[in-house]
Formats: sequence, C-alpha cells, structure tokens
Amino acid sequence: MARFHIHDVRLLESSPTSPADLRMKIGEMISNSTGARARVDAINPETGEYRVVLQGTLPTAGRWDWTPR
Repeated sequence: MARFHIHDVRLLESSPTSPADLRMKIGEMISNSTGARARVDAINPETGEYRVVLQGTLPTAGRWDWTPR
C-alpha cells in the first residue's frame, strides 16, 4: 500500500474526485494513521446526502513542513 504523507491531505478536497479515488486516498490515510475514528455528522434520508467526519493522527504529526511541493 502507498505511504500517505501529510501533503496528501490537501488532495482529499480535489474536485472532481471519483468515489473509487476518494476511497483509495482515505483508505491510505486511515491505514497510515496511528489512530482514527469516524462520526456521522449529518444524514438526509430524503436526498441521501450525508456528512462523515474523520479524525485521526498521522505519525510524527506536528513536525511536518506544510510548504507546497
């Protein structure tokens, strides 16, 4: 599995993104996290729209250089 880097977080908001690409990116992030959890923030049964919040910790967080690559 590919290594997920802190700079890859910004790629999660790239649009348009297919569900398969988003699943792959989020899966890599979760697999490379030292801890993760999810919370269903909202769901609309009439439209099928939903919002899920993910929270986790990537290894060595806090020592990252956020300068764009």
